[in-house]
Amino acid sequence: MNKLIIFLVLGFLIVVSVLFFSQEKLEKSGNPEVIIPISKSPSVKTGKTDHAASFAIFTNGTFRVFTASMYHNLSQDVFIEANNPNIVNVKKSDTTWNDFFATLPFKLDKNCLTTGTGQTFCTGSSGSLRFYLNGKEDANSLDKIINEGDKLLVTFGNETDEQINLHLNQIPQASDKE
Repeated sequence: MNKLIIFLVLGFLIVVSVLFFSQEKLEKSGNPEVIIPISKSPSVKTGKTDHAASFAIFTNGTFRVFTASMYHNLSQDVFIEANNPNIVNVKKSDTTWNDFFATLPFKLDKNCLTTGTGQTFCTGSSGSLRFYLNGKEDANSLDKIINEGDKLLVTFGNETDEQINLHLNQIPQASDKE
């Protein structure tokens, strides 16, 4: 019995020693699989963020709503939710408007919008697809990074400046996510 206890104690000590020295050797070797906890500091860029922006889409004067569940929470990086489907939640830094719209079940580029129900609105004789970022027309809006509080209007039709201003005023203010 005493030999068994001694054997178990020695075995335990050998296992602990091997684990201790193996971990120490791995840490010194710089093995990427070793996880060494570090404290978060402002100088460490994690690639994550948490802010909100807002958008609205109008086609021929009709405000497009995104209340259907098929549009909600489709990405962990950038998404809209059922409680306010015009607010874009951005969780990953350097996310563009195009990145956001690419998560939704429709197509949008500089010239055409194809809705989730298959309706197509392309710049041509029946109207123009236009983009307004923070109140200013910007044809390259889809390529811009989504910043805190940004407001994007996507509109198709032949609207007057007065109608565009009415559309801009219908974009909700993104709440401060801090």
